[in-house]
Amino acid sequence: MMKVINGDGLILGRVSAYAAKQALLGEQVHIMNAEKMVISGDRNAIVQKYVKRRSQKNKANPEHSPHWPKRPDLLVKRVIRGMLPWDKPSGRAAHHRIRVYMGEMETKTKPVEFNSSYKKEKLDRYITVLELCRSLAYKN
Repeated sequence: MMKVINGDGLILGRVSAYAAKQALLGEQVHIMNAEKMVISGDRNAIVQKYVKRRSQKNKANPEHSPHWPKRPDLLVKRVIRGMLPWDKPSGRAAHHRIRVYMGEMETKTKPVEFNSSYKKEKLDRYITVLELCRSLAYKN
């Protein structure tokens, strides 16, 4: 079975937790419009948090440092990876069942409908994933 999620206007953390849980249960999860997902909170604080994450380096061996991408679809997939048990084979297998796309995709499956707690309507402070990535020097 395949779950399709249209990320347009949805809160990144809530959708990521849902996607991670479904992937752990054995479902294929496809997320489209990843660049239109939102992160709630103060814009400057969010940007500074991700700039700090991207600058963390292991001084002994920089290749062993955590990798945080600039591209919106890869950033969303990395956030979902943080919600999976990466050290277990089930977590890695679940990560391989997740696909994240920028823009619309053709599918026969109807996207999953979420309630209002997953949507940005009640938020007054947020930043989209695309705006965050552009502030991290992403050029599209």
